[in-house]
Amino acid sequence: MPSSRRIVNIALIGFMGTGKTSVGRLVADQLRFNYLDTDEMIQSATGKTIAEIFFANGEPAFRALEENVCQELAAKNQTVISAGGGLPVAPQNMASLKTHALVVCLWASPAKIWERVKNQTHRPLLHDPDPQKKIRDLLAAREPFYKQADILLNTESRSLREVAQQVIHQFRLQSDGR
Repeated sequence: MPSSRRIVNIALIGFMGTGKTSVGRLVADQLRFNYLDTDEMIQSATGKTIAEIFFANGEPAFRALEENVCQELAAKNQTVISAGGGLPVAPQNMASLKTHALVVCLWASPAKIWERVKNQTHRPLLHDPDPQKKIRDLLAAREPFYKQADILLNTESRSLREVAQQVIHQFRLQSDGR
């Protein structure tokens, strides 16, 4: 990692169902950091659910909102950020996160992701005739962006607590301590 980076936050990226929210909350609690979810920030700012934004305004409008949130996050300190699954696809978002955060990608197989999210109705990208194919296709398309993370962690056979401990360990290695 370039020495010019000032790592004061943790950004969790990865596909839906990989554990970003659960792990992020655990890490924030253990480090006594703030916790922010980019999707929740967008919903709070717009007064609409992610599904409503996708339906009414389309994915490009949602991605523009994500970019605004990324710029806002650069001013945060001691924050664990759970990023929406598509957020790192925009190069400016990943570049922004890397200015202030250790970027950790949580990873799982398409089958494990489907197992975790198949009963969730709030995920607009799963409203597809073949949601398992949609997961495989999106994961394949996003993989090159996810691999730009500082750390890749497979969450498939680890407990949430184990993943959280690994994130904290990596953060302490890369940051000023804390």
